[in-house]
Amino acid sequence: MILGYQVSTLGLESLIDELEASLRESNRCRTLACLNPHSYVTALKDASFRDSLHSADWLIPDGVGIVMASKAQSGEIAQRVTGWDVFSGLYSRLNSAKEGRVFLLGSSEETLIKMKKKLAVEFPHVSLVGTLSPPYRKEFIAAETDAMINRINASNADILWVAMTAPKQEKWIQANRSRLNLGLALSVGAVFDFYVGNVPRSPALFQRLGFEWLPRLLREPRRLWRRTLISAPIFVFHVLWAKLRETK
Repeated sequence: MILGYQVSTLGLESLIDELEASLRESNRCRTLACLNPHSYVTALKDASFRDSLHSADWLIPDGVGIVMASKAQSGEIAQRVTGWDVFSGLYSRLNSAKEGRVFLLGSSEETLIKMKKKLAVEFPHVSLVGTLSPPYRKEFIAAETDAMINRINASNADILWVAMTAPKQEKWIQANRSRLNLGLALSVGAVFDFYVGNVPRSPALFQRLGFEWLPRLLREPRRLWRRTLISAPIFVFHVLWAKLRETK
């Protein structure tokens, strides 16, 4: 438990095992979301987002801050598991098993075209049954949401990857999961852009050291400064305060 959130303690392989098994065993849409210091702080003032994170079947530790918070509380989270890890890990597993019907929701039409071509080469045994670039706005009107759900369900997909950034993607999944006729709906943020190279991932050394955020901050300071200079200190304060209360 990290600051009131039940965060998954599974390593990547065990998590992929559960996701794969869920596709065969579950008769409802199960969801995955990511928790990091910025999403935690955002959820403090967004009740709908907070509910979406609490309602996720798997809430993964997507950030070194979550791992550090777990260690500070003598928790069991040994390593971060990112949306990218889940995307590449599950795709690889399904490709080896020669199964899986996938729908991609989010990003631009250009990015989705690139993804279709690259996925066909790297994961030829996983069926990409549909893609959709939704309108770029904070909230969708009812008719747009209906059209999105109808198109997803008509594709007969069993996995939905959603890349519309947080908190929009998590809130959309939570609001519509009961209408989705598939097994998994997974929030993965900027993963589509990472996959096709629109946004380069940080070097492997920075990832291993837990500083993946630093090169990204240097590349996109206007977009990411708030996460580092505001959200991270607030998160650390809340972790320390919780630890202090435990020792009283």
